[in-house]
Amino acid sequence: MENLQTQEDFDGEIICYAVESQDAGQRLDVFLGLRSQDSRSHIKNLIEKGKVFVNGAIKKAGYVLKVNDEITLMPEEIRQLNLTPQNLPIDIIYEDEDIAVINKAQGMVVHPATGAYDNTLVNALLYHLKSLSSINGVVRPGIVHRLDKDTSGLLVVAKNDFAHISLQEQIATKSAKRYYYALVDGVIKADEGTIHTYIDRSAKDRKLMAVSRNNVGREAITLYKVIERFAKYTLVEYELKTGRTHQIRVHSKHIGHTVVGDMQYGGSNKFNLKGQLLHAHKLVLTHPRSGEVMTFEAPLPNYFQEVLDSLRV
Repeated sequence: MENLQTQEDFDGEIICYAVESQDAGQRLDVFLGLRSQDSRSHIKNLIEKGKVFVNGAIKKAGYVLKVNDEITLMPEEIRQLNLTPQNLPIDIIYEDEDIAVINKAQGMVVHPATGAYDNTLVNALLYHLKSLSSINGVVRPGIVHRLDKDTSGLLVVAKNDFAHISLQEQIATKSAKRYYYALVDGVIKADEGTIHTYIDRSAKDRKLMAVSRNNVGREAITLYKVIERFAKYTLVEYELKTGRTHQIRVHSKHIGHTVVGDMQYGGSNKFNLKGQLLHAHKLVLTHPRSGEVMTFEAPLPNYFQEVLDSLRV
């Protein structure tokens, strides 16, 4: 165990977990695997490298967790050499010295992660914009909030730390508003409603999220309003009140109306889609410097509009 990095030496972002009663008795590697998108082998490798501590001490992968154990994980940084500017086409619908608003295409990953080190939105931003905020480090420069790979639509990028702090606070306090259009399976009966649950990693698949029982996980609130009903589908507008991973997709499944094209969460795919019909169509925020309330809108992508047109025939 020579040359192991200590927690004091590590200058990156440390991830912390507290073991609660329902998790006691689990192996350390299993516990971390359920809370990470990394593979079980990668988690085990981090443990063997001494990058995982339990109550400040290095433990083996098979360590059996106890109630109130405190786990700290020092993730390995993605190599900076992979974060090269790339001349990828992106739709910048607004830009000034502080912010840029991007209409992200379906299929583009927002920032580098395991298995996707290039061809991301961040690689494109490094090429097209002269500056990006540094608050989220070298892997996620400028990124204030994210969209899933196969979700299209609007997101705001911070070009400096001043703007980043303001935008981050607006999202945390819910003064920034984010609206999505989704086509979902089945006919939603109520004209509008609120979905209020807790979301955590799925016990069946660590790459997915799920509504948890007994208020375990993170609180998630989504408002919905029916826009148009079809024979077997519903066009709905969602408003995010919180921003959990896969929140809209998980909440859609929770109410029995999965997003069309979302095969990961059981959505139908009669239209041979490449991903879910989920589009961030409107973003309302206060400009960090001027204080002006700004509203941005992005039309539905052609493939989404074509499905709707076919249903109206």
